[in-house]
Amino acid sequence: MILVGWIVMAIVAYASMLINRLVVINGTHPFEAIAVGVVLGALARNTGLIPPRWEPYLKKFEMPLLWGVVLLGAGFTTEIARAEPLSLIVIFVTMAIGYWFIYFLARRVGLPKKLSALLSVGTTICGGSAIAITAPLIKAKEEETSYAVSTIVIAAFILLITLPFLGKVMNLSQTAFGVWAGTSVHNTPQTIGTGYMYGDKAGQVATMVKLTRNMFMIVVALFVSLWIGTQESADKKLGKKAILKAFPWFLFGYIGMAIFKLLGFFTPQGIYWFLKSGKFLILMGMVGIGFGTDFRHIKKLGIKPLMVGIVGAIVVTAISLLMVKSIGFH
Repeated sequence: MILVGWIVMAIVAYASMLINRLVVINGTHPFEAIAVGVVLGALARNTGLIPPRWEPYLKKFEMPLLWGVVLLGAGFTTEIARAEPLSLIVIFVTMAIGYWFIYFLARRVGLPKKLSALLSVGTTICGGSAIAITAPLIKAKEEETSYAVSTIVIAAFILLITLPFLGKVMNLSQTAFGVWAGTSVHNTPQTIGTGYMYGDKAGQVATMVKLTRNMFMIVVALFVSLWIGTQESADKKLGKKAILKAFPWFLFGYIGMAIFKLLGFFTPQGIYWFLKSGKFLILMGMVGIGFGTDFRHIKKLGIKPLMVGIVGAIVVTAISLLMVKSIGFH
């Protein structure tokens, strides 16, 4: 049945590509395939077009997306690598300011301490993955974990749709936008999709920056556990299973493809097909994100967690943009 889910995602992804090609306004293609795929998936989910028994399989979008990331390593260039050292500055600043701002804002509006911490790590590090690892460390309630994850998914969806438009309005370069998306958008799939909606190079840069940002997940989770003051040792509760789940192993595949490309193992035609296949797999993953976006969760969340999540996302995005502009990525 998982295969059925992937086939459905592939069909919708192909339909999104057709819409992108066929719709032309003033000589341009106004609807990016990724944006179309996300919207079509969300519409199908929220209008009841998806049979309930299919929903678990349509959520298995991460596998094609991660394989897409691996294949896109064939498009890696030294120009992309040059953005990485400076992006660390943006990552550190957005994490430090963003975490404390979101935490104190959440506490100010009356949210519990643990829910506030989950919203902070989810927004500043790696969305749902960071929340899933931090929650058991601080003994968060299931309701708090669910609220935090739902809030982050909604906020990341908003950024996915709006950031590419704002980047074009501000005329950001591909590198600048890639760093901005990589340090602003919460979840890895949405980050990659946001980057590629802006352009191929922006997608590559956003992927590298986000994977670098994810590497801090375990450290921040341990810090939050110790800071919240739980009784048990954080080291004991953070088992091997959690670490393995958090570590982006597909990064090695991406780096391996990049090394092979730089060493000249791939022909130009091979690189072309690697990139074409990788982009299609990522498009499938973004369709899956659309299928998993249930707007009914907004009613269940309540206004406070949702507003904290959205305001926090805006603040992190603004800080990141300020840093990107200050450093002057080209």
